[in-house]
Amino acid sequence: MEPFIRLTGIAAPIEGRNIDTDQILPARFLKADRAKGYGQYFFHDARFDGEGREKPDFVLNREPFRHATIVVTDDNFGCGSSREGAVYALHDFGVRAVLAPSFGDIFYNNCLKNGVVPVRLERGIVTGLLESLKDAPRPEVTVDLEALEVVLPDGARHAFTLDPFWRECLMKGVDEIQLTLGYLDRIEAFEGGYHREMTWLRPQAGPVP
Repeated sequence: MEPFIRLTGIAAPIEGRNIDTDQILPARFLKADRAKGYGQYFFHDARFDGEGREKPDFVLNREPFRHATIVVTDDNFGCGSSREGAVYALHDFGVRAVLAPSFGDIFYNNCLKNGVVPVRLERGIVTGLLESLKDAPRPEVTVDLEALEVVLPDGARHAFTLDPFWRECLMKGVDEIQLTLGYLDRIEAFEGGYHREMTWLRPQAGPVP
């Protein structure tokens, strides 16, 4: 994963509560080869018609939102099934942060494990942002993970919270296993000292009684 410190980018407003993972990534694409990129399947059925042509009314098919690196949406985003592929599609499309009042719990955790920052903001803030982004001359939002704040197009700043462990993982661009391995020297030093002090833990020679 790429480290996430601070991102300023186009923010696409995607309206609608309870957008589930099947809308984000339709189930028929789950067996696709991720090496070829899941971004092409992101909101596939909303972006394309039955002939594979873009639907001009969908926000991600319009300029400048087709270049979005941030998504702003409504309550309970990513609800439904637990498919991690929904986050693959989001990430591979180029989105690195999602702003919403609330998320599906499993989707939220899958974002953290795949380098996408899920930002919870008060619903009133998100509602106003969804509306203002539609006609903003520069619909850019900044997500600052170091400062734990979001900067809106009008300059307003709003703080958000994130678990310190996952914040560190995201800022270093690692998952939980990689983060743990980064402390391997300290772990080995602790284990060595622990066993030297706790002599009764040492295996005893001779037959087991």
